[in-house]
Amino acid sequence: MRIVGILEQDGQVNVASLSDDGHTAQILASLEEFWSSPSGYLDGAGRGKPVPAADLQFVPPVLPGARVICIGLNYLKHVAEGTYRDAQLPEYPTLFARWTQSLSVDGAEVPVPSGEDGLDWEGEIVAWVGGTLVDATADEALEAVLGYSAFNDLTARRAQKLTSQWILGKNPDKSGPLGPMVPAAEVGDLRDGLQVTTKVNGELVQDGNTSEMVYTVGETLAHISRTFTLRPGDLLATGTPSGVGYAREPQWLLQPGDTVEVEVERIGKISNRIVANGARQAAGHARDAVVR
Repeated sequence: MRIVGILEQDGQVNVASLSDDGHTAQILASLEEFWSSPSGYLDGAGRGKPVPAADLQFVPPVLPGARVICIGLNYLKHVAEGTYRDAQLPEYPTLFARWTQSLSVDGAEVPVPSGEDGLDWEGEIVAWVGGTLVDATADEALEAVLGYSAFNDLTARRAQKLTSQWILGKNPDKSGPLGPMVPAAEVGDLRDGLQVTTKVNGELVQDGNTSEMVYTVGETLAHISRTFTLRPGDLLATGTPSGVGYAREPQWLLQPGDTVEVEVERIGKISNRIVANGARQAAGHARDAVVR
């Protein structure tokens, strides 16, 4: 089963179940209804009337108020390859945030921001929180995970490294392509080891395994829940393996015209094309015209 978001003509977002061949979708509920009882709507998937997927506009099935929390430096080989290679591994995960507005979907074009030499790839997995977590144990937190998606944490490295805070470089427009959600029961425990790969124009650039994670999903969600309440619809991006572009010699960053693919075992693949900054500017002007 694959869960997606659909943008309707009236601006409402619905949540749907996508068929295995991707040709049809079945509406499950509105976005707000789905996240009010996500497990219940998953149980009811497959009972609705199928509609042709070609007629639909896909968007992330993410609540506007959801928190997108990301783990930095969660694979040992990735820590060793970059700027932080000489730093001691911290006891607790380095966490940063994305805004929901930075998320996009499989097939979306991602523009290179002004002043950047390109974008860097970071193939990874997102865990979707399906229940409320307050002071949870690691087991309770893992039990509350509704599903997982392939994700690309595309990063503007110049902006990221201007200061010690990563927020700016981690939130370019459309820079968080998110694949359909696959229920946790179909994926299993990430600690058992799932392969995570990234390709640029067909060339393999990342090849990692979730068994290499330093900070696990359950432990990290439990850690977060001791500070603030996690709610259904919140997301946790679990970090990327080694092989990112900025750490290479010479440095390799995504340029307009490049295609980047992230594939995760049992979860699926997303593919996105990089475009020039002019596409971002044109989209912004079009939105301004509508507002006026």
